[in-house]
Amino acid sequence: MCCTWDLNLCYKTQDITKNYPIEEGLEKIAELLAQSKQANLFTMHQDIQLKKNKKKAMLNAQKKQISVNQVQQHHDREKHRFVQQQSPFLKHLGITDEKAQLIPSMARKWKQINKFIEIFSNAYEQIDASQQELNIVDFGSGKGYLTFALYDYLLEQNKTPLITGVELRSNLVQFCQKVADDVGFNHLDFFEGDVRSYAPEKLDVMIALHACDVATDFAIHTGIRLNASMIMCAPCCHKELRPQLKSPEVLQPMLQFGIHAGQQAEMLTDTLRALLLKAYGYETKVFEFVSLEHTSKNKMILATKRKDVQQSDPKIMQQIQALKQMYGIQKQSLELLLQDQMPIENLGCKC
Repeated sequence: MCCTWDLNLCYKTQDITKNYPIEEGLEKIAELLAQSKQANLFTMHQDIQLKKNKKKAMLNAQKKQISVNQVQQHHDREKHRFVQQQSPFLKHLGITDEKAQLIPSMARKWKQINKFIEIFSNAYEQIDASQQELNIVDFGSGKGYLTFALYDYLLEQNKTPLITGVELRSNLVQFCQKVADDVGFNHLDFFEGDVRSYAPEKLDVMIALHACDVATDFAIHTGIRLNASMIMCAPCCHKELRPQLKSPEVLQPMLQFGIHAGQQAEMLTDTLRALLLKAYGYETKVFEFVSLEHTSKNKMILATKRKDVQQSDPKIMQQIQALKQMYGIQKQSLELLLQDQMPIENLGCKC
């Protein structure tokens, strides 16, 4: 079998990898060197730099201080994981097998779990983490992948997590509660219901990663009302503002296309939510998250409490009103909830 080289060509806007037989690869490198003013060669033992000008070419070689063994150790270093693959709950949830090896079909879920805990870990450092007990509610907990992972992570941090997963599907509630009992997660409970029917008395962290439409607004409102230190949401099904949306004249050529109008309504919805969180004393970020397996949505709203406020920030509320006026928005559920003006029967869909 003939040996080949992979040649990676890096351009300003793209990288192209081409496969060459060794002889042809050497010819290609010679061709590129003839066109270049500078070339660098990095090996395990030295770095070599070639510089050319109109008169001559200069070659400079410099020995490395690092040994081959050190390089290999660095290359083989295991990637840091926030959840240990040997954790028993992973086997119960079907992520690992009897030998604690990752089941290939669950690789995406495994990645999502670790990314979620990484995000939580970074945000957790920004809040008051001195208290031993941490009251957490996960609305729409589903099969509990992230709920269990968070409980396990906090145990590893020598905290006492008091976590409730809230889920409408009774079969998942029963399944998750059995797993929690089997692995000895004594302060992890599951409740059959949704954000409308479960009212926690105390809340440090509020999570809602698949709250449909205005259910996200109810979840955020619960977090703000109970003065939660952290609020994590991955909204989906942005239905409320789309029928209200009136295109500003300058944007009509763009928003005449349905897909663009839908994207604009989604962006406007989450912008208003983020601004309302800021208005009520939260430092707020909106960023990409590893998408859930049952939705293409991959946006997260992460808010950490910065100060207690008696009333909303008037400057931010003016920004909100200006946006609503620009797009013809008459009502937004989170704003109505925070003003105690939301009709009690209008609680959104149950997904």
